[in-house]
Amino acid sequence: MTEVICRLKNKLLEEDGIGTIEVILILVVIIALVLVFKNQILTLVESMFGHINSSVNDVY
Repeated sequence: MTEVICRLKNKLLEEDGIGTIEVILILVVIIALVLVFKNQILTLVESMFGHINSSVNDVY
């Protein structure tokens, strides 16, 4: 029984899950930024694709 308790204690003290929490927090921040700047991002992407399409039309 003590071996099981020792294994459980070791699992609880491991810090491997910290990386997962950091990645989740980074994703939450990125998603929040995208939601805040959604209109500006859409305008920028539409503008870039407009320039790409006009450039393609000039080549062909």
